[in-house]
Amino acid sequence: MATGADVRDILELGGPEGDAASGTISKKDIINPDKKKSKKSSETLTFKRPEGMHREVYALLYSDKKDAPPLLPSDTGQGYRTVKAKLGSKKVRPWKWMPFTNPARKDGAMFFHWRRAAEEGKDYPFARFNKTVQVPVYSEQEYQLYLHDDAWTKAETDHLFDLSRRFDLRFVVIHDRYDHQQFKKRSVEDLKERYYHILFDAGHERRRKEQLERLYNRTPEQVAEEEYLLQELRKIEARKKEREKPDTTAEQRRTERKAPKKKLPQKKEAEKPAVPETAGIKFPDFKSAGVTLRSQRMKLPSSVGQKKIKALEQMLLELGVGEYGDWAP
Repeated sequence: MATGADVRDILELGGPEGDAASGTISKKDIINPDKKKSKKSSETLTFKRPEGMHREVYALLYSDKKDAPPLLPSDTGQGYRTVKAKLGSKKVRPWKWMPFTNPARKDGAMFFHWRRAAEEGKDYPFARFNKTVQVPVYSEQEYQLYLHDDAWTKAETDHLFDLSRRFDLRFVVIHDRYDHQQFKKRSVEDLKERYYHILFDAGHERRRKEQLERLYNRTPEQVAEEEYLLQELRKIEARKKEREKPDTTAEQRRTERKAPKKKLPQKKEAEKPAVPETAGIKFPDFKSAGVTLRSQRMKLPSSVGQKKIKALEQMLLELGVGEYGDWAP
């Protein structure tokens, strides 16, 4: 006989909760069996970040069902997932299938590659890496005066220098391409000795090293003296350049003296109306709109002191005009 536990197992009702704990199944459990399941699945454990702990440190301890933190710093926010292409809204620059030639090749071979349309007609960008060794060239007279050697003929020396120029002083390759049938058989060391004997000046190298040793063994006083002399030399050169500059101001003065001066017509000054003197007292000028009285112009300004007012009253009394208070507004 089936028990309550068997029925719960068949209906996927979970463990003993509520009425199921007593071994009985209710009608609610049979009609809505998914509600408890969804409720349990929605319940997730949440952990609160401790106070004082930074968010980045807490993210390393608790992932919240996310990807594990990266072992190395990365510039993407998606962890180990596949990064999607970030497409912008700008217009795509057009590319073009165009021909090009390599300046390092002398056979005029033509190649093709994809390149931006704006770079059409420009030189091959990798041509700047074509570095060649500068092998010197000598004339017949220079060879007879400085390079003559009884063990080497001029034709053999010319052949050695031609191979050195073609293979950039790779003496193993030069030895492999050397014409041992036409010329005497030589070893790699013989080829190096002949080439560097022509280019290497032992006396010049000794003098160069002696000068370098003297420069390295200078005392601080000698270095300071040399810097002082260099500064004085710069000052002398600057003064020399200033003296060599043409004097434009003197030439401009000469041209001004030679050029005749033009007399400008004088304008007659307009006759100004006579303004009566006010004995140093500036009366206020009323420029406000509206009706004003003439007597307001006779009002003395506030800047006039008491001594001037007394002197003005005395003058009015002498002229028989009356006191200032009789006619003042």
